[in-house]
Amino acid sequence: MLSASDQMQPAVRWFGAVLALGMAAVAAAPVAMADWTITLGAEARVLPSYEGSDRAMLQAIPLIDIRRAGTPRRFQSPRDGASIGILESGAFRLGPTAKLQFPRRERDDSDLIGLGNVGWTLEAGGFAEYWPAQWLRSRIEVRQGFGGHHGVVSDISADVVMKASPQLTLSGGPRLALASATALNPYFGITAAQAAASGLAAYSPSGGLRAYGLGAQARYEWTPRWASHFFVEYDRLTGAAANSPLVTLRGNRNQVQVGIGTTYSFDVGSPF
Repeated sequence: MLSASDQMQPAVRWFGAVLALGMAAVAAAPVAMADWTITLGAEARVLPSYEGSDRAMLQAIPLIDIRRAGTPRRFQSPRDGASIGILESGAFRLGPTAKLQFPRRERDDSDLIGLGNVGWTLEAGGFAEYWPAQWLRSRIEVRQGFGGHHGVVSDISADVVMKASPQLTLSGGPRLALASATALNPYFGITAAQAAASGLAAYSPSGGLRAYGLGAQARYEWTPRWASHFFVEYDRLTGAAANSPLVTLRGNRNQVQVGIGTTYSFDVGSPF
């Protein structure tokens, strides 16, 4: 199990990479003389020590959001990638999105001994978001992996979003996660060599539905700049992911994440 300091170091590197990605997107956006609102924050998550594990670990997660200054903050769920809306028309929004996935190392958990390491993964792609009603958001993300996996993943979600008070927003709804075989294999596949080293049977997953679940979040705005949030996300692994010997013999199909975080928003002007 990694110590808290070991977990914070990759989180700091991740934060820098995501911030650089966001600033590059702002610079490249086709809006001259625009001002932007940048939201930065940090989140502490309790989550499975590896995907499919029945043990939990604490992890620090950096947060970033970029929007045009003067526009209201848009709803975000814990599942959303770092995104920028390029095409916005009424209830519809479209643009690029990205996620960075932490590496999985044998030293993280004794269950992983013999299965090798999975490196950092950048998942980059696009999202589409639609609000069929003011209180209901639907969203889909499709991302291509680079690094630890080279497959395609997709997250589909719907959230009921309700203002319990001027400061407090409550939300929640169903989730679906899909992945190609190439995306699943590094995390759930077991080669013949890994089978000999780990004692698990060799396994080659196919693509398809990876998990389904539910999520809920509460967000409180202390001031126009400062906000805090708390969330719970539940996934039940299914299909090829759930049938991996790593999950059936050593882990658990039920996956829970709990997180709490704080964000700060500020405005910046375009240098052009």
